[in-house]
Formats: sequence, structure tokens, C-alpha cells
Amino acid sequence: MEREAATPLTRLRAVHLEMVDAVLGGEGLVRVARIAADAVGAPVAIIVPRLSVACVAPTLIDVGELEHYVSDRVAGRPARAPRLVAAEEPIAAGEDLIGIVALLRGDTPVRADAAEYLHLAAVASLTEVAVTEAKEEVAQNLRGSFLEELRMRNELDGPEVMRRAARLGCDLVRGAVVLCAELHTDRPAHVVATICGDWPGALAQHDGSAGGGRVYALLPAAGADDAPEATISAARRLAGRLQRLGTVGLSSFYADPADLHRAIQEAELVLDVLRTSDVPIAQDIGSGTYRLLFRVLASHPEEVRAFYEDTVAPIVRYDEQYRTELLATLEAYLVNNCNMNATAAAIYAHRHTVAYRLDRVRELTELDPLVSEDRERLGLGMKAYRIILPRLPR
Repeated sequence: MEREAATPLTRLRAVHLEMVDAVLGGEGLVRVARIAADAVGAPVAIIVPRLSVACVAPTLIDVGELEHYVSDRVAGRPARAPRLVAAEEPIAAGEDLIGIVALLRGDTPVRADAAEYLHLAAVASLTEVAVTEAKEEVAQNLRGSFLEELRMRNELDGPEVMRRAARLGCDLVRGAVVLCAELHTDRPAHVVATICGDWPGALAQHDGSAGGGRVYALLPAAGADDAPEATISAARRLAGRLQRLGTVGLSSFYADPADLHRAIQEAELVLDVLRTSDVPIAQDIGSGTYRLLFRVLASHPEEVRAFYEDTVAPIVRYDEQYRTELLATLEAYLVNNCNMNATAAAIYAHRHTVAYRLDRVRELTELDPLVSEDRERLGLGMKAYRIILPRLPR
């Protein structure tokens, strides 16, 4: 009698150990479903939306309806179990439903002890969730540590950067673009997942300590011989999709992994300008002149600052002191192709007022807006002013 009574318990233990070995051995929930199905003599499905897992054994059954049912249950929405479900066992962490193990209707009657095997499968599934999320947490920490080092250290050499990135699945052999986004969403994990899902090999990490909520991403080169152009183009499309979730800054293309520290700085500069600028420069910020200034500012900020001081800085300070509009007038003059009448119409002023203000610009800067060479320097100086404005003392 004792031997007969012990047999079901012994079998349950054996099945439990087999399921645990399958999870810890990396065979996944497909193997767990197969073990459960063999034990109960009927098809078993395991649905875990968090892991994007929907598997059934031993037969190939369409579980689309069952997936919708489980997704609704996990989300707390009312749902009715599909007809093919004969019994089910929740996969739960505390009070949180994560998924369901379902016994499906087959050709044989449901075993009396089927619920116990479904419970074992649910426990094994919960272990799989814990193992998978622990691995992902380790991977996230490694990605975050690597990106933080790139941000903070400029002495990492190219081969070391490539080796460490490769271990994280990111191929930097042909270069990369850096993306920096400041979010106005409470779902940073969704942004990180979007980037990694859209861009093969991307490294992305949310950094809550940087500006209150920024995502940094390393986007390895796309394309072949046209890698710089193809990568920039693809990065702009990705940035466009993310703009509804925050402000996005992109670096230019960097071929040498040793320069990725500067690429991160450049992406941060672009982000700062887009966040704080009160002029519509978002469409122009990817242009050659702006890009050149951003790259120089990331590596030699003193040169850009010096150029600003040598060109439009006197105008900026004069406007601030006397509440004048010399800089706005100069900008309108350049935008309107140096046409006095068009400039006057754009700023709602008399033509003589425009001429007077341009004379003041010449006196303050010793650069004449009417002279082509001086005009080019003033235009470049205004671009320099726009990109260093967020870092100027207020």
C-alpha cells in the first residue's frame, strides 16, 4: 500500500526535476510544455506575454486565440477562455498574473491528476521568467556600464571599444552614430526596446541620472560602402519615430570607435540645442555647417567659443544691455538674401531702420554685412551662437 501511494508522488518529483533541468539547461518553455504534455497525455500550451512565448506540445495547434485570451487576462481585461482550453493554471508572481499554462482538449479524457502537472509547469515557467529577466538585467548593467564609460572616459582606445562592444553584440568595425534622447514619457524601457528592435546590434540604455531621464544609444554602421550616409539616414528615420516620446539628438557618423566619446558629447550638444533653442533650427541642424561646428565643439570647445566671441558676441551683449534687436535684424537680412526691403517687411520695420542696425553691427563687430566675406563669417558666427547658447551664462 505504501509503495503504491508513493508512486504518484515519485512521478511528480521526477517530472518536476525534468522541467527544472530543462529551464536551467536552456531548453526553454517549449521543452517544459512537451514534458507536461507527455505527463498528462494531452496537448499543453504555455503562454507568457512578457517573454513573447507562446508554445504548444506535442501537436502544432494555432494558439492565436489563446494568446489574445492570455494577453487580456494579464492586462486585467475581462476575457472568456477559448473552447479548446480544458483546464488552466496561472503563472503568477505574487498577485501579478504573468501567463497561463493551458491543458487543451484532446482525444482522451483529462487525467484526474492533470492539475498537478499543470502546476509544476507553471512553477517551471515562473523559473524561466526569473532566469530570463536576471540575464537581461545583467546584460542591461553591462550595456549601461559600457555606455557610461564611453561618456565619461576619452582615453579608451579603438580596439578595446570594439572588443567590448562585440561582446555585447554590437559591431563597430565600420563605425557608428550616437543617439541621445531626453524623454517626456514614463516608459523609458519602451524607448530602449524600440531602438534595439529597430536597429540590429544597437546598444541602448536609460540613464535616469543624466538630465532626469535620458536614453543613450550606440547605432552601429548600416549599409556597405555607403555606411556613413546610410547610417545617418537610418538614424534620422529612427529619431523621427522617437520624437513623439521626447527630444532626440544625433551625432554625425564616426568611423573610428576611439572617437565615440566625442560622438556622445556631440549628440548631447545637439540635444541641448534642440531643447533650449527658441528659433526653428531643427530642420537645419543636420546640415554640413552645423555638423562641422558640433564636431569641433565636442573636441575643441574653446575654438567655437573663440569664433563666437570674434563675430557676433558683441551684438548679443549689446542687445542684452540695450534691449535692441540687432541680431534678429542681421538674421533676417541673411535669410532674405541681403534684400533690404524683404528684411524690413520680415521684421516690420522701415528700410532705413534696417540700414541703421546693420551699420551698428559693422561698428560693433568690425565685420560688414554688405561685404560677402564678412557676411559669411557673421552667418557662421550666428550658427556658433545657436549651438553654444545652452552653455552660455544666463
